Amino acid sequence: MTVILLPPSEGKTGRSRGKAVDLPSLSFPELNDVRETVLDSLAKVSSTSDAYGVLGVGPSLRDEVERNINWRTEPAVPVSELYSGVLYDALGYATLSPGTKRRAGARLLVVSAAWGALRMADRVPPYRLSMGTSLPGLGPLASHWRDPLVASLDAAAGNSVIVDCRSSTYAAAWRPSGEQAAKWVAVSVVRERGGVRSVVSHNAKHTRGLVARHLLESGKDPGTPKALHKLISERWNAELERSGAGWTLTVVEHD
Repeated sequence: MTVILLPPSEGKTGRSRGKAVDLPSLSFPELNDVRETVLDSLAKVSSTSDAYGVLGVGPSLRDEVERNINWRTEPAVPVSELYSGVLYDALGYATLSPGTKRRAGARLLVVSAAWGALRMADRVPPYRLSMGTSLPGLGPLASHWRDPLVASLDAAAGNSVIVDCRSSTYAAAWRPSGEQAAKWVAVSVVRERGGVRSVVSHNAKHTRGLVARHLLESGKDPGTPKALHKLISERWNAELERSGAGWTLTVVEHD
């Protein structure tokens, strides 16, 4: 089975009513102690005058920061509806067929600074926290999550091809190692104009969302990076090359 790793998005959709998060019901319940530690630290700093500086946001996001304080009581939202950024708009979960949604539930994993790892059916409240943040008493979150995520995500990935659509900030929290690294494929996107290539962040997010959707809708589970490359090349100009212990699949877009 193919595993597709996604980053969260800064944009999140909340609800005014509904049940709060039920920690024992979340995927990877072995992460709950770490989740509580991170979220309680986040709530504490979010209630101080240093909140904006620590979280790297401005006062215009006051409502989002205040949600951090009340994470235990805020209405929880399915992950499939929570994230509203460019990648998730391109993924278009709501418009997937029922069968494709079932594949998404099994194959998509979101790596989160607040929750560690989540699946589409998990229900959590909106929050404001980046993996690049350093919380008082915990330090850099990518480092704080690294050991807990090893056991959980190593087991979840198994012998699958790992399609990594995360940014480097989130990839720092967990990278496949050993035999798993041989099936780890990071998705890169470049734009080519006049023979010159450049990386465009916004466009890369959009294309990664489309790549994830294409993989889910294909109904296929490529068993090797080369088979993945073949599948992606059905739609895009794509290049596969070795990158350290793993691989990089570069989608080349032309103006």
